[in-house]
Amino acid sequence: MSMDKPVRSSAYQLTLVHLYPKEMNIYGDTGNRLVLQKRAQWRGMAVELKHVGVGDAIPADADIIIGGGGQDAGQGIIQDDLQEKAAQLTSMAEDGVVMLMICGLYQLFGRSFTTHEGDVIQGIGLLPLETRGGDTRMIGNTIYDTPYGEVVGYENHSGITTLDDVSLAFGTVKKGDGNNGRDKTEGCRVHNVFGTYSHGPVLVKNPAFADELLRLALTHKYGAVNLSELDNSLEQAAQAVAASRPR
Repeated sequence: MSMDKPVRSSAYQLTLVHLYPKEMNIYGDTGNRLVLQKRAQWRGMAVELKHVGVGDAIPADADIIIGGGGQDAGQGIIQDDLQEKAAQLTSMAEDGVVMLMICGLYQLFGRSFTTHEGDVIQGIGLLPLETRGGDTRMIGNTIYDTPYGEVVGYENHSGITTLDDVSLAFGTVKKGDGNNGRDKTEGCRVHNVFGTYSHGPVLVKNPAFADELLRLALTHKYGAVNLSELDNSLEQAAQAVAASRPR
């Protein structure tokens, strides 16, 4: 008999941290925060939301950390501050804290991002990858095969990202360019840290992936859990529409 604990109880509480919400939110990735917050609250869980900007400390009790995309200028603004946070983020990642980084912060969680002009922005090396600015933007609707089913989204980047090991990719490209338009990889996962180029915001149309992030965070904090079911009919309909759109 399973000893997993079904989750629909106010006994569970999560601390959700939004990293650089002002500097790195050009594509509306705040929506990912809202999805995680509401899907936890609909199950009766308490969610404490904390914003962490330049100069702010990352709460030691963070259960989920999310970050979004930004222009090259935004990446330059946060570069030094992110380096100061690198050791703590790496330690938290190794401990199993859940993180979701989109586009610009996905790039900076790697070792480096070399702009189209040749300027090098150092990353924190948490993800085994490097990115360089390309000549052509990769724009359009996307579909990826992942361990959590098909994930649909929208990409808009010129970064060409190369993983040290393609087996660490978050997903396999079915439609779109993904990391680089060549090797069919999309994103990266190490420990419970996920990076992806998928906007949308990605969690809005992918409830199974959103719930996996919640499950991982709860398991890390409380031990093995089963999430109670939610009605995902609207999200699944939106996913189907997005998947049917041309590139």
